[in-house]
Amino acid sequence: MRAVLPVWILVGLALTAQIAYVTVDGGSRDTFTIAVVALSAAAALVHAGVSRGPVWAFVLLAATAGLGLVAETVGTATELPFGGYFYTGDRLGWDIGGVPVVVPLAWMAGFYPIWCAVTYVLERSRIPATRLPIQRTVITATGMVGWDLYLDTQMVTDGQWTWTSGASGLPGIPSIPFTNYLGWFGTALLMAIVVEVIGRRVDAGRDTAPRVPDTAPLVLFLWTWLGSAFAHALVLDGPELRYSAVYGFCVMGIVGIPLLWTLIRRRGPRRVTTRRRDRSL
Repeated sequence: MRAVLPVWILVGLALTAQIAYVTVDGGSRDTFTIAVVALSAAAALVHAGVSRGPVWAFVLLAATAGLGLVAETVGTATELPFGGYFYTGDRLGWDIGGVPVVVPLAWMAGFYPIWCAVTYVLERSRIPATRLPIQRTVITATGMVGWDLYLDTQMVTDGQWTWTSGASGLPGIPSIPFTNYLGWFGTALLMAIVVEVIGRRVDAGRDTAPRVPDTAPLVLFLWTWLGSAFAHALVLDGPELRYSAVYGFCVMGIVGIPLLWTLIRRRGPRRVTTRRRDRSL
């Protein structure tokens, strides 16, 4: 489909930038950090617009990047809800109130593939349709914590931001307080609620034309989940990354393992008939 060609171009560029990231250092690594986030966020926003409509895409942008900017601004000023931290100079480019613009975009770039993966699994499960919104909201927020276990550890190791909180962290990752993950869950939960409530109303007003497949965001999710585990365990330098490889793989696996199982079952010799019309793939 011509409509999804720009999405795949952005996905390809984002994956290429991620691969290049591990081959460089210094200022070049900062440039690729910005490029990875910008390209991933653009891929998410364009796909959301093509698949679910421009209004839904705007809801996604406001709920993730918008609330993300608010949370980060409050967080750097008050230490809530994540704990005390500060960004290092201007390494991540332009900022708004001390928060690099790329940071709220990262919230959207991480949220959308996880949300799509959770949706893909739940719409093909046996749970009652009435329970799907609640489960999608909670599981998406949990998946975001898993992604942050990769993200925060990698960025702290690279010196992009520093924690000043004296709270204890996870075993093997003492530099990041445990309060950070609680803050991530609460913030991501709020984002998921907004997308669920407002996005569902927007979606209900659209026509019933077949939806563009969610293949691209699912590829981004699987790449992030499995690729980050591989990079943290074997490629990138830093003792805390060996632990984040395990933590991130396990917590994101709450979404990833059911997704792989669902994909395998749907492509196996015995196809499973679902209760809902297949709207994603």
